[in-house]
Amino acid sequence: MTDLPREFALIARYFRPLAGPAGLALADDAAILPPIAGREWVVSVDAMIEGVHFLPDDPPALVARKLLRVNLSDLAAMAARPFGYLLTLAAPRATPDQWFARFAAGLAEDQAHFGLALLGGDTTATPGPIALSLTIFGEVATGQALRRTGAMPGDDVWVSGTIGDAALGLLARRGEQPDPDGALTARYLLPEPRLGLPLAGLARAGMDISDGLVQDLGHLCRASGIGAEIAAPALPLSPAVRRAGAAFLPLCLTGGDDYELLLAVPPARASALQAAAAAAGIKITRIGQFRADPARVVVRDGDGAEIPLAQTGWSHF
Repeated sequence: MTDLPREFALIARYFRPLAGPAGLALADDAAILPPIAGREWVVSVDAMIEGVHFLPDDPPALVARKLLRVNLSDLAAMAARPFGYLLTLAAPRATPDQWFARFAAGLAEDQAHFGLALLGGDTTATPGPIALSLTIFGEVATGQALRRTGAMPGDDVWVSGTIGDAALGLLARRGEQPDPDGALTARYLLPEPRLGLPLAGLARAGMDISDGLVQDLGHLCRASGIGAEIAAPALPLSPAVRRAGAAFLPLCLTGGDDYELLLAVPPARASALQAAAAAAGIKITRIGQFRADPARVVVRDGDGAEIPLAQTGWSHF
C-alpha cells in the first residue's frame, strides 16, 4: 500500500472497507446493482460545499454523516428504503489523512445505523474549498414512490419533527445565538432522516424540507397545481426554539436544513397517519390545508391575518 499514489492509498485505507457487495471492493469502473423483483430504484444526489453547507471547523465525521443523511431524507420523502450510495470527494492536497479517517468513520457509523453501503465514487484534488457530492440509491415497491404531484384541495398539510431548529443552530454555530444545551447546534450538524414511515396509501404527495418550509411547500403546491394555507401557531417548535422567542418565527418558516417530511394527507387518513407515525417513533403535526387557489403559500397568525415574509427560503444562486 505504501507504493500506491496517495489518492489510491486513501481509497484503499478509508473507503474500500465501506463498500458493499455491489461496490465490487471499489476495484472496477462501476458498481453492479442487483435486479429487485417487484420494486423500483429511486436515485437522488446532493452536494455539500465547505463554507456554504458546513463550516471549516465542523467535525469531519459529522460532515460525512450529514452528507449521507440529507440524501437519506430524499429517500424518506419518497417512501423508499436505502440501498447504497456513490461518493465524490474533492479536497485540497494539504488535507491531512486524519480528516479522511474521521470522515470515513462517520460514514461507517451511519452506514451501520441505516443499513446501506458504499458503491463507488471519485476522489480528486482541488485548490479548495472541500466539495462533496453523494448520489444515493433506494428501492420502493413498484408504483408506490411518493411524488410531489397528487395533493388535492382539502388535503391537510402535515410535517414531521420540529421546524426551525437547524436554522437557529447555524446561528448558534456561528456564535450569534445562545444554545446552552447544544440542542440547536446538534440539529444543524446532524439532521434526522425520517425513514421508516409507511406512507403508501396514507399521503397523496410529499417531499422533504431542505430549503425552508414555506419555499418547499410552494414547490409541492406548484407540482400539484394548487395553493396552501398554514397556521403559524400550529408549527411544531422545539423547546429550544420557543426559548429563542417569537422574533425568530420568520426564520423558522423560511430557514433551511430541517430535513423533515412535508406531506399532503386527506383528512380521512389522519388517524391512520398518526398511528403509523407513532409506531415509527416519529412526531407528526397538522399545520394547515391545501386550497383550490393559485399555487401560493399563505401563512396566517393566530388572528387569521396573513404574515408577510421578506423571503420564502434558501436559494442556492
